Amino acid sequence: MKKRTFGWTREPVAIVGQGTWQMERDDRSAAIKALRRGLDLGMTHIDTAELYGSGAVEEIVREAIEGRRDEVFLVSKVVPDNASYEGTLEACERSLARLGTDRLDLYLLHWPGTHPLEDTIRAFEELVRAGKIRYFGVSNFDKGELQRAVQIAGPERIACNQVLYHLAERTIEHRVIPACEKLAIPVVGYSPFGSGSFPGPQSAIGKALGEIAKQQGATPRQLAIAYLVHKPLLFTIPKASSVKHVEENAPAAELELSTETMKAIEEALPRGRDRDGVPTI
Repeated sequence: MKKRTFGWTREPVAIVGQGTWQMERDDRSAAIKALRRGLDLGMTHIDTAELYGSGAVEEIVREAIEGRRDEVFLVSKVVPDNASYEGTLEACERSLARLGTDRLDLYLLHWPGTHPLEDTIRAFEELVRAGKIRYFGVSNFDKGELQRAVQIAGPERIACNQVLYHLAERTIEHRVIPACEKLAIPVVGYSPFGSGSFPGPQSAIGKALGEIAKQQGATPRQLAIAYLVHKPLLFTIPKASSVKHVEENAPAAELELSTETMKAIEEALPRGRDRDGVPTI
């Protein structure tokens, strides 16, 4: 699995990782096998959150990474309702316990909330000092919110912005990605297949993607992943609860897209107009 430098952190991180949203709904044994197979294939960037299954998914991840913690770039998130200073510290301790680890590689504020961001970031900094987390960042922040977070935290403190990004939802290409590039902040795209809305093979768009993928010797989903990580600061975390899907996702990190292929994808799925905010599920 190809890795690239995670922005200003200089940390080598797998370009294609593993998401876990709604994994509590899947067959537990199959999900754990899928996560472990992903590790075998180098998909060592695993993302979870206290929100997912009210902590149940963090416990699934714990079982999947048991004995292999040092291989993993482990990410979790605090929900905004818990993101006061004390609340963030306590939420992190609960996540660490559920994950069976003494530290997170990256801890994110799941989305902007009502608690002062200054307090959340102060808690993040305390967790870094205590060795409970290595880096911290944000999720679902638009350009203005990200700039404010950087103003509060200072330069080279916000380690990433995790946002919705898939071929049918490219809004972040207008403002968020350029802002992150300017600040050397990685963009981690979640739900790269549109959370169940990936174009089917019988749809006009699906047929177009199929033809483009065939020319590349790839599957449409591999093509989608390759597009979403085509820039140096882009990463993606597809969720897969079967070994078969994990094995399809992993090779996409090595897929090189030509200028002609990129143009064909963008013509099939235009990015659409610019708009305020960031898209969410």
